[in-house]
Amino acid sequence: MKQYLRKTFIFLAITMAFACNRPKSSTGNADKNSNRLSILTAKFDTLINHKEVKLYTLKNKNNLEVLITNYGGRIVSLMVPDSSGKMVDVVVGFNDVKQYITSTEPYFGATIGRYGNRLANGKFTLDGQTYQSSTNNGPNMLHGGKMGFQSKIWDAEQPNNQTLILTYLSKDMEEGFPGNLQVKVTYSFTEDNELKIGYEATTDKTTVINLTNHAFFNLNGEGSGDILGHVLQINADKYTPVDSTLIPTGEIVDVKGTPFDFRTAMPIGNQINEKNEQLKNGKGYDHNYVLNETQAGKMNKAAKVTGNKSGIVMEVFTEEPGLQFYSGNFMQSKNTFKSGVKDDFRTAFCLETQHFPDSPNQPSFPSTVLKPGNTYKTNSIYKFSN
Repeated sequence: MKQYLRKTFIFLAITMAFACNRPKSSTGNADKNSNRLSILTAKFDTLINHKEVKLYTLKNKNNLEVLITNYGGRIVSLMVPDSSGKMVDVVVGFNDVKQYITSTEPYFGATIGRYGNRLANGKFTLDGQTYQSSTNNGPNMLHGGKMGFQSKIWDAEQPNNQTLILTYLSKDMEEGFPGNLQVKVTYSFTEDNELKIGYEATTDKTTVINLTNHAFFNLNGEGSGDILGHVLQINADKYTPVDSTLIPTGEIVDVKGTPFDFRTAMPIGNQINEKNEQLKNGKGYDHNYVLNETQAGKMNKAAKVTGNKSGIVMEVFTEEPGLQFYSGNFMQSKNTFKSGVKDDFRTAFCLETQHFPDSPNQPSFPSTVLKPGNTYKTNSIYKFSN
């Protein structure tokens, strides 16, 4: 009898141990994620200037997920699997729309316009008339001025689980830009794990335009430390040097023999601290790359990045002629991300598809002029794998 009881006890102990240590069911994970989304959604569900703000979820059949708010057209979160299958949030951001409003860094995840990047002294000339935008980056205009698209509440339509359409009317002379500009940005999440961003705009007066997205990425996951070990390759033989205020000099320079040569993949941190006038000007990388083999209306591969800890790979494709690589040099530990960590120095990077900075003032750069009757249309893709 004692032997029987002993065997029974051992059997029960093994059974309980197995039950406690077995993997959580997919239902449990789904419930946990659903709870996370409910909490986040509640913190974004509000009114700003009498306009409705919400958080929208896009998801593909592989269970990759992107969260976007219509406040600033911002990517809040992007969940992708690492090399072990663990879901990782590769876009830094906040848990609450109020944090985006009060953040010392206004561009986390945002749709940027009317003019992405910088305009020297905030000025440009069209058809003999000089226009003045606000200056919000030293002597220059950055990313559309003080109240650029990152601060606007966009109208949103979600036709299905994988598509979000945001629209906004930028009125004539908003931030000093001429023309009533009707803008549409379409986000779509494909079964190939591609986040596609399509930009369209029309105007009733000749104007300038340069739209992009300012997602801050860390492929090892938000809160995983700096991005200097990420391995980066950029498909560009040349870049545009800048002055001390980060305005292009007008030159287009070969990357060969410089710290800007990412034609062969290498860690971001390999040469970032070298004594180099351009690195000094940008406090690291904050430069426009002139992409190779670009053809108008055709998608070209711009860059590839691999998280050194996660194994997550992000490829960037675009119809744009340029790519701004920013290595998070102005992050100052003043804001707290979703994961509870601070936005420490160089803990995220940006790859912004674009026309060149200050193009309206640089005749040799590709034109950013949009005329009535024409449609501005461009697409970019961020593709994930491991």
